[in-house]
Amino acid sequence: MLYLLVLAACILVTLPLELVLGVRVYRRPRRLLLTIAPVFAVFVAWDALAIHAGQWSYHRLTRLLVGNVPIEELLFFVVIPTCAVLSLEAVRRTKPTWQVDDVDREPS
Repeated sequence: MLYLLVLAACILVTLPLELVLGVRVYRRPRRLLLTIAPVFAVFVAWDALAIHAGQWSYHRLTRLLVGNVPIEELLFFVVIPTCAVLSLEAVRRTKPTWQVDDVDREPS
C-alpha cells in the first residue's frame, strides 16, 4: 500500500503545476497519451518479460496483476512520466526563453 501512497503523493505534489501555473498537461489528454504511450508500452513489455523469465519479481504489493505485471507497476509507468511532463511544462511556462522542440513550437 505504501507504493500506491507514494504514487498518489507524486500526483498531489505536481498537481499545483496544472492548477496554479496552468501548464495545461491534463487539458491536452491526447498529447499526454502520445507522450506516455511509448514509454508505457516499452517498460511494461520489459517488466513482463523479466517477470516471466524469473529475472524480476515484486513483493509486498497488493497482488493485483494485469497479466503477470503488478497494478502498482503499471500505475508507476503512467504516474511518473505524467509528473515528469508536468514538471517539464512548468519549467517551460516559467522560463519562456527555454525552448524544447515539439509540435507546439511555431515554425521560424
